[in-house]
Amino acid sequence: MNLYKRLVILILVLASSSCSDDFLTKEPPGIDSENYFMDAKGIDALLIGTYAMVQGSSLWETSWGASIQNWTFGSGASDDAYIIPDITTSSDVNRIEYWDVAATNTYCEDKWKWAFGMGIFRANDVLRVLAKTTDITSEEETEFEAEARFLRALFYFEAWLVFGDYIPLIDENVKDPSSVSNVNDDGNVLNFIINDLKFAWENLPDTQEEVGRPTKYAAMALAARAYLEELEYAQAKPLLDEIIASGKYALMPNFFDNFRIEKNNNIESIFEIQATVNDVNESLNAEMGIGLNWPHGGDIGMCCGFHQTSQNLANAYKVDENGLPLFDTFNDTDLKNDQGLRSDEHFTTASDLLDPRIDWTISRRGIPFLDWGINRGYDWVRHQVDGGPYLPAIKTFFYKYQRYTLSTTTGWMTGINANNYRYLRYAHVLLWRAEVAAAEGDLPTALDLVNRIRQRAGNEVVMGKVLIDSLPESVYPWGEGTTDDDFQTGGAVDWDQPAANYKIGLYTSFANADEAMRAVQWEQRLEFATEGRRFFDLRRWDNLPNKIGGMSMAEVLNNFRESDLRIRSSYNWLNAEFTNDEKYMPVPKDQLEMQPGVLQQRPEYIGED
Repeated sequence: MNLYKRLVILILVLASSSCSDDFLTKEPPGIDSENYFMDAKGIDALLIGTYAMVQGSSLWETSWGASIQNWTFGSGASDDAYIIPDITTSSDVNRIEYWDVAATNTYCEDKWKWAFGMGIFRANDVLRVLAKTTDITSEEETEFEAEARFLRALFYFEAWLVFGDYIPLIDENVKDPSSVSNVNDDGNVLNFIINDLKFAWENLPDTQEEVGRPTKYAAMALAARAYLEELEYAQAKPLLDEIIASGKYALMPNFFDNFRIEKNNNIESIFEIQATVNDVNESLNAEMGIGLNWPHGGDIGMCCGFHQTSQNLANAYKVDENGLPLFDTFNDTDLKNDQGLRSDEHFTTASDLLDPRIDWTISRRGIPFLDWGINRGYDWVRHQVDGGPYLPAIKTFFYKYQRYTLSTTTGWMTGINANNYRYLRYAHVLLWRAEVAAAEGDLPTALDLVNRIRQRAGNEVVMGKVLIDSLPESVYPWGEGTTDDDFQTGGAVDWDQPAANYKIGLYTSFANADEAMRAVQWEQRLEFATEGRRFFDLRRWDNLPNKIGGMSMAEVLNNFRESDLRIRSSYNWLNAEFTNDEKYMPVPKDQLEMQPGVLQQRPEYIGED
């Protein structure tokens, strides 16, 4: 049984624990007596309650900032995407996008509450009750502890990504969490996370019967990522090598297999955030935190058109005649787009040579959008004049034939679906290992691993050359007079041809370590675009000797701000500037006020509201 479905059972257990004839001795509603859980079944129920928080929103519908997919902090704050298409507003989420975040920002508060008030608190609660439990075998106790510590490490890692070292380190032995300072010596946060993960990988099994529970390799992969945040390549290397040598994982045949619901929990998956729909009200066992990120207008309108891919990202998929990236010139001219054109106006798609991953990541006008129909451009974009010409990121979406079975039938966020989030997958491990190799000057290893990812990228392309260049409402889905049944068979589409001019090539050699590192960095962007990682990667690479292909993080993001298509006529962007002070989010003001003299603000935010 999928462990997230068992959350319903947990809710019933918690409800029954509140029933007592003697209300004078009954604890307040919502506070559960520990003795209800002091056996294996009870500990597992508490643990499942901790898993339920991982998604960031399973019991908290509107806390977008808590999403573990980090579409705000990791993607929208970078050059990969725009967070919100309507620039007439100036909300807290806008301010993340143009690097003007205050300590009162509600998205930061959501992330803090999720990490500490929900995740870490629950993991510690499991460990506290576990220590008092006697009706349990030593083997059960060890595995429960390993799972709880893996989860605690995951919540801490996510908090560390957003807030940096200014987070309180609280374990199950702390009697008064409100007295714990968030000022830490260098290395303490990383060591705290690694200590939990080391226990986890030493005690978790190689495989799990229930999907969604971590294995030893999941703990190793998360530890490797934590080490990479500090560029501690020597520590990450043996962990990555052991995962690769295990033979447990392999790349899926096709890149987009990692984003198809029917391919959940596949051989490439190391740790997935599980999602199910239509099992509890509002589909709360799915990822609600990305509920705003679905196509908004036209024939397929849902809500709310957020997380639109950027022109800069589209340009990054252009390749040369050998199918290799245009490192230095990719952004000199924009890939042809339909900005400013109505759907019924004529437009032909770009003829440039493109990496095939572009149309599995970015939805462009005149390209088949999964099985929904030809992307009609303007009518399908929420606010094209400000938001740009592209739909929200594709990877989290679903196919039309899955609607209302693998997408929600309740609530107002009708794009919520059963697509798992591949938090750790084998492609991460291979490219992280390639990064280690590049840092060490091991050019053959870096070359081999990067080429393995690129080889896979060419295995599947979007098929269907659209034969019409005017796309009014009447052509939905596949041309005049068509129905859904014409997908891959008929309509104004030649299904035997690729949708665009795709080409991908393999590197023949790297001249030196800097060239290898640049190729690795580029590959990580193309492979993991819109998955909530880009901003964090730019930040850690900023500490490399050659930074990001010779450019600093500030140069990368400010060049994006100055030249991107959306930015040229825009609002607050005109005065926006990224500096090193924006690398981390502020400690939320509400938290500082609740623990005066205990929690301290990051120095770069002192004196700001």
